[in-house]
Amino acid sequence: MALNHAYVMTGGIATGKSTVCSLLKIYGFCVIDADRVAKEELENSKEPLREMFGNNIFNGLEIDRKKLANIIFSSPTQREKLNALIHPKVKVEINRQAKLKEKFEHPYIMDIPLFFESGDYECKMSMVVYTPKNIQLNRLINREGLSSEEALKRINAQIDIDKKKKMANWVIDNSLNLKHLQTQVEKFVDYIRGQYANIKI
Repeated sequence: MALNHAYVMTGGIATGKSTVCSLLKIYGFCVIDADRVAKEELENSKEPLREMFGNNIFNGLEIDRKKLANIIFSSPTQREKLNALIHPKVKVEINRQAKLKEKFEHPYIMDIPLFFESGDYECKMSMVVYTPKNIQLNRLINREGLSSEEALKRINAQIDIDKKKKMANWVIDNSLNLKHLQTQVEKFVDYIRGQYANIKI
């Protein structure tokens, strides 16, 4: 399905997508959050997950996301099994939400971390939130309390951030401070405003 008013925001783990998303919301943009959809679909898939990965990924009746993450980031095969289960459901829900937004003919943001990995969405343009890999690694270690080895496994499970930078139509650089990031986001917003000069954004 062609999404004529969707601007995809993507990037890598710990590059700052959540901060950029918050800034875009301040400007009034509606955001479709793929991570939120994925978490909901994960919750709705407990029995298939139990069959795939066993009871050890559960803490009582709840999914232990840390245990599940340790499994899928340590094994590409296990990660592919999870993606095969969850991703089609996520795609259906994202397209459902996008179809509703398309009716308004107004620009909106699709926050899809695995946009390039999946290749599933035909959107207006893609924007990557970029930070150099060494900064990305340090942020992930500090944020999640991971070892360097664990953090690298998670980063390497995605397309390299420098490659994503080359693949994207627009780059928001998040390698410095918040003020710099705000300026980067403002430039992106100004660009979208220029595409929709007849609409107040």
